[in-house]
Amino acid sequence: MSKKGMMVILSAPSGCGKDTVFHEILNIRNDVKESISATTRQPRIGEADGVNYFFLSKDKFEEMIENNEFLEYASYNNCYYGTPKKAAMDMVEQGKICFLIIECQGAKKVMKNCPDAVSIFLMPPSIETLEKRLKKRNTDSEEQIANRLRIAEAEIKSSSVFDYIVVNNELEKAVDEINEILNNELEKRNA
Repeated sequence: MSKKGMMVILSAPSGCGKDTVFHEILNIRNDVKESISATTRQPRIGEADGVNYFFLSKDKFEEMIENNEFLEYASYNNCYYGTPKKAAMDMVEQGKICFLIIECQGAKKVMKNCPDAVSIFLMPPSIETLEKRLKKRNTDSEEQIANRLRIAEAEIKSSSVFDYIVVNNELEKAVDEINEILNNELEKRNA
């Protein structure tokens, strides 16, 4: 009998360290892959189709929406972004842990479409800590930071819909906690 994989949703407010935590998980596990999103935006310098994103025309993306080929999708800044269903399901079929690192609205759509997906919300230790992290990035204006914090507060309020909540106060501790969740969930699926 081949080992079953699973889909894992990792969501968090902007600045909580989703990507950092995911890359640490990648360093300690060989059964983890990140789902590749599709987008209608133009590739940036150094980005490759099928590696960073699946770059699609607007017509092709809308055709895929019509054919129900996305686990979730959204329009942002006049471009579509979405998670193609087939690529993610293929990873799970191959016994891999397919990570979807997505924002909260997309996460809720995936939870609805894939009720067996494991959902993890990465929580900041506090709003004050999150604000310091966002300021330290030095990429946003005060107004943008204030907006990100308003969104974060709303996302935190709705975090109870996730299967697990992990506080990212110390990176190593958060990574260990998520790794343990993955091990426990795989054990249940492969019992």
